[in-house]
Amino acid sequence: MSKPSIIALDADDTLWVNEPFFRETEDKFCGLLEDFMPHHSISQELYKIEMQNMELYGYGIKAFMLSMVETVYKVTDHKASLDLVSRVIELGKDMLAKPVELLPGVEKVLKQLQGKYRLVLATKGDLLDQERKLIKSGLAKYFHHIEVMSNKKQEDYLRLFGRLDCRADQFLMVGNSIKSDVLPVLELGGQAVHIPFHTTWVHEEVKKPIQRSDYVRLSAISELIDHLDKIQ
Repeated sequence: MSKPSIIALDADDTLWVNEPFFRETEDKFCGLLEDFMPHHSISQELYKIEMQNMELYGYGIKAFMLSMVETVYKVTDHKASLDLVSRVIELGKDMLAKPVELLPGVEKVLKQLQGKYRLVLATKGDLLDQERKLIKSGLAKYFHHIEVMSNKKQEDYLRLFGRLDCRADQFLMVGNSIKSDVLPVLELGGQAVHIPFHTTWVHEEVKKPIQRSDYVRLSAISELIDHLDKIQ
């Protein structure tokens, strides 16, 4: 493993809390529809509709809201009242108004890395929402480049490499998702650090273990500095 010159960091559940808000909202959503279907069945129907809508809506809270509305009509056989739909929309708006809760050690680590590496924020989701969270976080000042991606597949990272004018072997990605932050970068020849978060969306789960010299799993972002210091 060689010393990277660029360190890219995911945002949601790597720098700040995100997934617990989705799970909390999903629980409330299922509660609204419990007269029509059991909780677990509603959750399964919502996930199925989210997957069907992925190519159209992408990721983020707004896509989640639209899928919740569609699920309402599916579960109620199109008998849902406008009041019920309105309550679902309010659940989404409540998510958009959530404060940004930084994960422990994040800002301290960014301060230590700034100036030593080109720091990049590389996250996926809704542009307006991610910009809002970045402003609220107060972390924008640490990043050389900010990239909000519609997805995190190999072709998306290749476009990012082009914008940064860098080779894959100069690039290190740090994130909580094996599927989005680790595997695509490793397949392109970059390096990756996985920092698991206690809650992971099932769509991002990967069970297969990774054993490679260009990959490491850390338990917290505070361990990133020591890891980088060990790279020659």
